[in-house]
Amino acid sequence: MALARKTSPDIPLARGYRWREIALPALPLLVFLLSFPLGRYAISPGQLLTILAAKVFPIEPTWPATMETVVFQVRLPRIIAAMLVGASLATAGAAYQGMFKNPLVSPDILGASAGAGFGAALAIYFSLGVVGIQVSSFLFGLLAVGLTWTLSSRIRRDPILILVLAGILIGTLFSSGTSLIKYVADPYDKLPAITFWLMGSLAAIAPRDVWTALVPILVGTLPLYLLRWRLNVLSLGEEEARSLGLDTGRLRLIVILCSTLITAASVAISGMIGWVGLIIPHLARMLVGPNYRELLPAAILIGSAYLLLVDDLARVLTSVEIPLGILTSIIGAPFFLYLLLNARRGWV
Repeated sequence: MALARKTSPDIPLARGYRWREIALPALPLLVFLLSFPLGRYAISPGQLLTILAAKVFPIEPTWPATMETVVFQVRLPRIIAAMLVGASLATAGAAYQGMFKNPLVSPDILGASAGAGFGAALAIYFSLGVVGIQVSSFLFGLLAVGLTWTLSSRIRRDPILILVLAGILIGTLFSSGTSLIKYVADPYDKLPAITFWLMGSLAAIAPRDVWTALVPILVGTLPLYLLRWRLNVLSLGEEEARSLGLDTGRLRLIVILCSTLITAASVAISGMIGWVGLIIPHLARMLVGPNYRELLPAAILIGSAYLLLVDDLARVLTSVEIPLGILTSIIGAPFFLYLLLNARRGWV
């Protein structure tokens, strides 16, 4: 294990990384502050700063109560939720790509997103309400990955390949179940609600939803962050990692559990949002290099800022809010094509 730890710092950092140590943490903070004034209810930057400062300093309110309600009950929960979901999907994508040694892997590779989508569609079909949708989505996301892991463990061949194939199989089954629910759903009531939820949106986020997602996201992200240096060793290959004393089976199980937990928690409050977990790790790798000690924190910071920017665009581009899944696909697909056309040989 000591040898494995020594190998991690040897992976080179991207040139000019030191200035990025300042720029990357500042990026989410800047987008966070710029997102508050955006929206149909106009709030100037000066009013915003005064309202925020009033929570710390004894400032006499000179603004309407409605403005404070918009800031703290509507926009603040939505901004935090966007940053949490973006950071979670980017973290899961980076962890999966390192574990599978494949740049095309995303958080839904093991069926978590398909299971969560099925759970949400089922809850909407039975009119279980917002909390019911979130709980059902979360539980079925975990169930899908549990089935994937159980199925793959029964087949004693290439563990990585079998795991991916099992994930595709389980994901297909849950996607078929979602299609069946949409087929039998009321076309004037339930079907539009299911379809809109599957497109991804943060329009209905409330403060309670943020707290609901925060705990599982923190529980899943913290182990990945603490074990990020081991992902460097795991990306070297199965035999090399074992020769350096790494228990690859246990580490793979931890990565799958934690990545599934944060993915399911994110999908439960935001719906299906694609491409974030695929392109953000690539962007982070371009900026800071392949060393997971720096790559994972960079993915967290960039992912949080990216999805918040996309959510800002969804709110202001048109009079009707655009689903996030549509925007992330429009932005993500051309960007990923650019990466494919301009990438160097190899990805780590």
